[in-house]
Amino acid sequence: MTSPSEKLDELGITLPPVAAPVAAYVPAARFGSQVWTSGQLPFVDGRLAVTGKVGAEVTAEIAKTQSRIAALNALAAAADVAGGIDKITRICKVTVFVASDSSFTGQPGVANGASELFGEVFGDAGVHVRSAVGVAALPLDAPVEIELVCETN
Repeated sequence: MTSPSEKLDELGITLPPVAAPVAAYVPAARFGSQVWTSGQLPFVDGRLAVTGKVGAEVTAEIAKTQSRIAALNALAAAADVAGGIDKITRICKVTVFVASDSSFTGQPGVANGASELFGEVFGDAGVHVRSAVGVAALPLDAPVEIELVCETN
């Protein structure tokens, strides 16, 4: 069986550094055998490469890619608290917030960027429950934000 760290290597993915909080919170916290993350934005090298509303300034396909990036940031935060990516044994719950134009209804497709990443890295243990929620605005005008709950050993 391939470990999550080996799978990341196979995919050519390196977990990014844990993003610094933009307000008064911690990126992730352990509660018993679970790690919960705060909302993670699609930061790359400390900045947002894309801003705006999905369905207006941002296409659904670009937003899906941004969802994947935010999911990597959530994994980095969770792994930091868990003691490494290989300590994460299951992805339990994913919440994807999508800053949406009032006519945009494709939030589930945007959220697939995160869900597909978790499946690639964790296999069957990456299958999770999920909410994809359209919102009027997100911090720093980000197009997506991801929250993650995972099981650890």
